[in-house]
Amino acid sequence: MLHTSFDQAIEQVNQSLKQQGFGVLTEIDVQNTLKKKLDVEMPAYKILGACHPSFAYQALQLEDKAGTMLPCNVVVQQKPEGVEVAAVDPIASMQAIENSDLQGIAEQVRAKLKTAIETL
Repeated sequence: MLHTSFDQAIEQVNQSLKQQGFGVLTEIDVQNTLKKKLDVEMPAYKILGACHPSFAYQALQLEDKAGTMLPCNVVVQQKPEGVEVAAVDPIASMQAIENSDLQGIAEQVRAKLKTAIETL
């Protein structure tokens, strides 16, 4: 849990991901989108699509369907006690694709995502 403003948390997450070799390809503002589409209020909530280029390339070389699991989603959401950050488990995601060769890459990506979040 981060005890900072939501915008500062987004900056920190982006920097931590970058230090682990990830780039953020997409940023989905769920709060804003649901306000526009459904006129509902909710706390700040963004989904960051993080990609580690070299691992993505390796995965796609092993299995062209790996793209269905890319990029790795990282959720940043405002909670009453602070800002929570969570990431997809790439090992669980890649199990949906029947190619055991992806296991090693998924393990490496998981370790880097875990480090990025733990060092916040």
